[in-house]
Amino acid sequence: MTQSRLMSLVESVANVIVGYGVAVVTQILIFPVFGLHTTLAQNLKIGAVFTVVSIARSYVLRRLFESFR
Repeated sequence: MTQSRLMSLVESVANVIVGYGVAVVTQILIFPVFGLHTTLAQNLKIGAVFTVVSIARSYVLRRLFESFR
């Protein structure tokens, strides 16, 4: 059974939504350890950029592996 392109995207987005929350919390906890002091708004924006990159990465990798099948 193969996964459709739409379902590949849906899975990737669901995965990244959960990852977004984890990333923002991690940034809030870890950035100060490295001397980086950001506001919540900045953390949310940084997380959003990485979220878009993660969605694209997950989708491309899923389609690549699906083509090998």
